[in-house]
Amino acid sequence: MQPSSLEDSFSAVALAHADTAQPQATFGAIDKAVAATIGHRLFTILVHHRAARESERVYTNMREAYPVGGRKPITDSPWMQQVMEQGLPYIGRNADDLRDVFYDHELIVSLGCRSVLNIPLRWRGETLGTLNMLHEENWYGTGHVELARVFAQLAVPAVMAQQAKEFQA
Repeated sequence: MQPSSLEDSFSAVALAHADTAQPQATFGAIDKAVAATIGHRLFTILVHHRAARESERVYTNMREAYPVGGRKPITDSPWMQQVMEQGLPYIGRNADDLRDVFYDHELIVSLGCRSVLNIPLRWRGETLGTLNMLHEENWYGTGHVELARVFAQLAVPAVMAQQAKEFQA
């Protein structure tokens, strides 16, 4: 990774924050930045709807397989406790890890994804949602977490704008 690549990625996300086409401009810039610096095949952003006990997909780079608007129930699973409640990242390194955590693991694997990095979007001690990167087996490791966490936090204003639009609707 070239230093200018990382700087260019941060700059592109910062510029996207000023775009009027929110939140999609920011989500798209983060997708491209994460692809360039960390890597992914499938990239999604989920927003947590605490009262409804659901997470909703508000961004995806694979609309056919994972359309925007798709919802998942919030359960009491160990993954939910770790990521949504405690605000800690999750790394799944292979297809077995995906099978243990995701009900749609067969679809994920069919897309060539066998590893995952889920990063909570945090604000004031609460998890607003997750930034989700999936790639080939053993792609993600602990060395990716800190950079992914920065990109997740750069998504927070756009997620909050998304939530505000839903509240006004």
